[in-house]
Amino acid sequence: MAGRLAGKLWQLAGGAPEALEQLSFLNPAAQLPSQFQVGALAAATIGAQALAAAQFWHLRGGRRQTITLDQRHALAIFRSERYLQIDGKSPADPWSPIAGYYQAGDGRWIQLHTNFSHHRDGVLRVLQCADNRAAVAAAIAGWQASELDARLAQEGMVAALVRSPDEWLAHPQAAAIATLPLFEIERVADSVPELPQPGPRPLSGVRVLDLSRVIAAPVAGRTLAQHGAEVLAIGAAHLPNIPTLVIDNGRGKRAAQLDLRREAGRQRLRELIRGTDVFLHAYRPGALAAHGFSGEALQALRPGLIEVRLSAYGHAGPWAERRGFDSLVQSATGIAWEEGQAAGSDQPGKLPCQALDHATGYLAAFCAMVALRRRATEGGGWRVRVSLAQTGRWLQSMPRLADGLQYADLSQAEVDQWRQTMMSSYGEISAIAPAEHMSETPPHFDLPPSALNAHEAGWQQER
Repeated sequence: MAGRLAGKLWQLAGGAPEALEQLSFLNPAAQLPSQFQVGALAAATIGAQALAAAQFWHLRGGRRQTITLDQRHALAIFRSERYLQIDGKSPADPWSPIAGYYQAGDGRWIQLHTNFSHHRDGVLRVLQCADNRAAVAAAIAGWQASELDARLAQEGMVAALVRSPDEWLAHPQAAAIATLPLFEIERVADSVPELPQPGPRPLSGVRVLDLSRVIAAPVAGRTLAQHGAEVLAIGAAHLPNIPTLVIDNGRGKRAAQLDLRREAGRQRLRELIRGTDVFLHAYRPGALAAHGFSGEALQALRPGLIEVRLSAYGHAGPWAERRGFDSLVQSATGIAWEEGQAAGSDQPGKLPCQALDHATGYLAAFCAMVALRRRATEGGGWRVRVSLAQTGRWLQSMPRLADGLQYADLSQAEVDQWRQTMMSSYGEISAIAPAEHMSETPPHFDLPPSALNAHEAGWQQER
């Protein structure tokens, strides 16, 4: 299954079919407890981006190489945040105590996502209750689930009504997503071809600006870093973050902060954009444009730029600007309902990892490298668009696994063999190493994760 899925990705991206001969998979039946094809999704998306990296390196003069991927290792890195250790200990659980599923007064289920304090506080304001699960459950019992879902979205909070697959397919947002491909790599401006000089790694000399938080887009930036790109993660002091994810997804990156509410911050970002190759962001659609960084403005600042946009529910339809996270997309689109039904429960279930986040992150990195190759041969400025909901739709299109919930989980011994350690300002970090084995350019991280304000907002590598 993983090979077929990777081949489909390669075909959609216009890759040469013979290149797929370089890619092979081990343990293709590996799976976590789920009726969904999470193992194949993990192996295919990781394998496709590794092949894109190998092809770009070959274009730059590097030797042809083979890529081998163990599907169980792929599943481990799809759970990388879960296996992070700092000085031999697991960090504190980042999930808010009141996050999760609740049954409303009409018997329907709704999911709250309250890991950021302003989202938690906003939910509590709407519910007018205390900050504990019992109080939240009692308050939600007084609502119709769909009405609460709509009200929280109106207030800019993040929640999701748990829908069945049929209910989701009848929703206007599902209809909008159905008109979109899995991913888009679109030429949006003209510029001369750019092929970096040969380097020791696939993305040596490539600069990436990573304006993202949480999992999906940060995984994309981390993936580009493991292939040698200089990745500068730009955040802001006033924006919340989750320390566990900052550390796990910050490997290979330098981190700096800019306040885009101020002209000085916007001007510095403009200067960085002029010197970058890939501009990766997961801001809600329209948010960056409001600061003067629309797609057109980005291409004007840096002809030949590759802009990578990642969203929750896609760029078309009534939910194009709706905030969302992996687990909420699972709830909204019927995945959580199906997993609950498979378990014989009247409550929602969930995937055994944040599979939509990780898969979309690897897809974003894959598309960015395909766009780099196209820029090298055709020229042009490029825009990539991916979303959690589009990835979810792809996962839902795959055959279900009979008795999938009976699959064995990863053992501690397995996980430990894939760990790598590095010293950082946080202490000794132990985390899952990249899953793909590349014969000529093994992926690795040159830098440990850094504090969010550890570096100046500037480039290190000379051009």
